[in-house]
Amino acid sequence: MSGMFQKLAVIFGLLYCWKLPGAERQVVDRLLSLARTQPVSQALADELVRDLGAEAVKKGTAIAFHGPDFIWAVESDQPPALFVDDAKYADMRKVAGNLWFHAGKLGIGEVHKFHYVVDGKKVGGSLNIPGYTPDSYERPGVPKGKVSGKFTAVSKIYPGMETNFWVYVPVQYDPNTPATLMVWQDGERLGGRNKEEICILCPSLVRIEEVTDNLLHQKKIPVMLHLFIQAGTLNGRSMRSPQYDSVTDQYARFLIDEILPEVYARYNVRKDGYSHAIQGQSSGGIAAFVAGWHRPDQFSRVATQHGTFTAVAFRNREPEAGHQIPTWVRREPKKNLRVWVSEGSEDYENEWGSWPMQNIFLANSLKFRGYDFRFYLGSGDHHAAIWAAKLPEALTWLWRDYDPAKTSDTFPQDPAEKEKPFFRVKSLNR
Repeated sequence: MSGMFQKLAVIFGLLYCWKLPGAERQVVDRLLSLARTQPVSQALADELVRDLGAEAVKKGTAIAFHGPDFIWAVESDQPPALFVDDAKYADMRKVAGNLWFHAGKLGIGEVHKFHYVVDGKKVGGSLNIPGYTPDSYERPGVPKGKVSGKFTAVSKIYPGMETNFWVYVPVQYDPNTPATLMVWQDGERLGGRNKEEICILCPSLVRIEEVTDNLLHQKKIPVMLHLFIQAGTLNGRSMRSPQYDSVTDQYARFLIDEILPEVYARYNVRKDGYSHAIQGQSSGGIAAFVAGWHRPDQFSRVATQHGTFTAVAFRNREPEAGHQIPTWVRREPKKNLRVWVSEGSEDYENEWGSWPMQNIFLANSLKFRGYDFRFYLGSGDHHAAIWAAKLPEALTWLWRDYDPAKTSDTFPQDPAEKEKPFFRVKSLNR
């Protein structure tokens, strides 16, 4: 692997582990209460450093939030101005010594970025702050589903490869009634509630379990199981890129012929593509799209986040690669897919292509061919924050109008989308 891709692999591994220096409701409320005191007390200074982290406060990356309530803190010898989403948001208020803070509100269901300007210079900040909606938080009285123990399968399609997977089962699941299914790539990084160390690496930034519990309780989505699948290993080597970055039908066949039967043997799951969805981020995003592209009869609902629709597969000596997919969509007969695409404007640009531009290309191709699709281009780099902020909206959109009496349906483009212009670019990040 080249030095660049070693770096990318490290970044990708960290993006799911990145834990917001934020806090839950009670911590934010305590800070807000202290912030209202006049004059502000030393207790606020102590709490800000303790709850947001001394190192983060020094670096200018410290932030706490819950829903629309946000609190920032930074150390600076001169007065800092807070900029949010590229516009001046507020002048910071001095707490004690060289510690400054601000409490305010931001929109939810969106991703935000911030930085400070001190003496005319940009300082600190972050590109990837998800504004969680109420559906991303654990709610009183809402039943909690559970993630199974680890299952392992040995592949014949990728001879000798071992694959781990887990299954999230909601309380509403009835073994006598077949449930819908959603497949998640890089699943070892996704299962886990915000306060629990269930996943291998960290609590899930995306909060799939909380969101699913809440949407099911509100009957906004059908009863579904989540299949969290990990990229396989062969002779101690990760098969993530060979599996995910390829544009052949091999990965789809692997899921359909080898993994789904393992799930069917353990749970009562519907077998029609109308009742299956598939999701992925980065290389997992292209894997999800390609599986749906080759087998819409099995995966008719597709969601991609920061999809790698670039030429990465060439590093594996593949004859074709993901940069061709938007052209395939534009030229080949329309397939029966519903597709959610989201991307960050500060995502990668390297020798394999431009992640933001290729996702825009894909969105315009989907529009051109009349697909039922949604495209969201937010701020942020190659990070899970966008999917974290948009997950309740995305799942509701993907599964809207689901009818358990059906085993198939067509997905026409929304008439409102037909009236909208194609996506155009002025400047992404300059």
